[in-house]
Amino acid sequence: MQNIKLFIELTRLNRPIGYMLLFWPCLWGLTIAYNFNSELEKFYFYSLLFLLGSMLMRSAGCIVNDIVDKNFDKKVERTKDRPIASGKVSINLAVIYSLSLCVFAFLVLINFNKFTILMAILSMPFAFTYPLMKRFTYWPQLFLGITFNYGLILAWISISNSISLVPIIFYFGAIFWTLGYDTIYGYQDIKDDEIIGVKSTSIKFKSNPKKFISLCYLVFFISLILVGFIMNFKNLYFISLIITFFHLGFYQIKRLKVSNPNICLVKFKSNNLLGFIVFINILIGKII
Repeated sequence: MQNIKLFIELTRLNRPIGYMLLFWPCLWGLTIAYNFNSELEKFYFYSLLFLLGSMLMRSAGCIVNDIVDKNFDKKVERTKDRPIASGKVSINLAVIYSLSLCVFAFLVLINFNKFTILMAILSMPFAFTYPLMKRFTYWPQLFLGITFNYGLILAWISISNSISLVPIIFYFGAIFWTLGYDTIYGYQDIKDDEIIGVKSTSIKFKSNPKKFISLCYLVFFISLILVGFIMNFKNLYFISLIITFFHLGFYQIKRLKVSNPNICLVKFKSNNLLGFIVFINILIGKII
């Protein structure tokens, strides 16, 4: 039971916000690509596959992140008790866990078409080099956005077996969504990060955080509008985007206090709800 508990802590499976933020772009891409006039079994099946894939790859990514950041985590109050940093799980065992999770993720992946499999494999370098970026650039959140939202492209390809302008625009906007919410997340550790020399957009824009986050969310919101126009969604889709706008602009940004770690965490986690709201927005555009 102790080993199971440590595995859950290591993979963050007890914190679903991580894999849900990976899953929502997958579901968005699947929804905009799917023909809802046909039977829904394939949509449900692919949604389940992408959820499983998100959970597995997020778990593997967390392990790799903790291996790479072992020495940093020891110096940060929030992360010092993580299984690898605290010595409760060895590096060798962690590597075995990560490789096993990747094998299971591959078994999920082979259910899709060849183009999806190829594109997913090509994304692996981004997924496993992201933890290193905070050492070299103030933009690790940008690399996280590229990685975390790649499932949107994969989901589109899994249905259409081709790429087009719509998922590219949506993907570009979603990258800025991640750039915004992960900057908020970074303010929890900004004091420790500055001391140990870790870089982030939270540090780079600490003098004007709300302006930067607002710009990120604005790019994301504009991408939602553009997707609606290109997809010829009805007016009700654009009206429903008002809820998304208020969530991003008023609930998250206006009420954000970067000096309060608890508020930052709450605003960060609220993006799980935002992911669901955008999913409903797309359903309205596709079905109504």
